Amino acid sequence: MINLGFADILDIVVVALILFVAFRWLRGSSAVNIFIAILLLFVVRIVATAMNMKILSALMGTVVDVGAIALIVIFQPEIRQFLMRVGRSTGIAGGQRGLLDRLLRRDASALGAEAAREISEACFDMAETRTGALIVITHGNSLQNIVDSGDRLDADIRCSLLENIFFKDAPLHDGAVIIGRGRIVAARCTLPITERTDIPSKYGMRHKSAVGISERSDADVLVVSEQRGTVSFVHDGVITPVTSRNALRLLLDPPEKQ
Repeated sequence: MINLGFADILDIVVVALILFVAFRWLRGSSAVNIFIAILLLFVVRIVATAMNMKILSALMGTVVDVGAIALIVIFQPEIRQFLMRVGRSTGIAGGQRGLLDRLLRRDASALGAEAAREISEACFDMAETRTGALIVITHGNSLQNIVDSGDRLDADIRCSLLENIFFKDAPLHDGAVIIGRGRIVAARCTLPITERTDIPSKYGMRHKSAVGISERSDADVLVVSEQRGTVSFVHDGVITPVTSRNALRLLLDPPEKQ
C-alpha cells in the first residue's frame, strides 16, 4: 500500500503544474518535440529506478544529468522569453518608471488621441494603396537595441511622414518604425522573427516580425499587408485584424487612458 502524505500530494501537483505550463509555453514551437522526448527519457529513468534496473537507471541518470546543460542551450530563446515575461508581469520595472514619470508629470506609455489618429489614418491610407508597413509602439520597454539597429529620426508623429517613410521607393521603407514617448524615434529597424510554427501561412515576414517583438516586449505593433491591403494589431504574440480607423484609434488610445 502506498502512503501519500500532504507533502507528496503537493509535490505531485507542483510537478504536474510545471509540466503543464512548460508544455503550454512550448506548444506551437519547434522545441515542443524536444521537450516531449526529454520527458519520456525522464519517465524511463523513474521506471528503471523503481524496478531496480541498475544499469538502465545509471545510463538514464547520466543522460538526464548531461542533458540539463544541453537544455539551457537548446531552449535558450524560450527561457529568455519566459524570464522576460515574468519580469514584466511583476510590474517592478514598470513601477519604477511609473514613479519617475509621475514625479516628472509625464506618462511614458500614453500615446495620446492626436497621435493615435495620425497613426490610424496613415495605416489605413497605406492599406488602401497596398503599401506595406511595420510600426512598433513602445511602452515600458525602451527597445534600445532595436532602435540602434535602424536610423534615428526623433520626429513628430504625422500621417504624411509615416506614409513617406514606407513609400516603396523611400530609403527608409524597409524595416520597422519605432514610436516612443509620443515621437517617431527611428526607422528602418530590424525586428526579431518569432520561432512559432502555428502562425497561419497567410501572414508573411512582417507579421512574424511583429509577433517576435511583441513576445519579447510589451510593445504594440501595427502591420499593414501590401499583399492583402489589411491592417493588423499585434500584442503579446496575438494578431488581431483591424477593420476600421476608429477601431484602431481605440486600440491605440483606449478610453480609460484618455
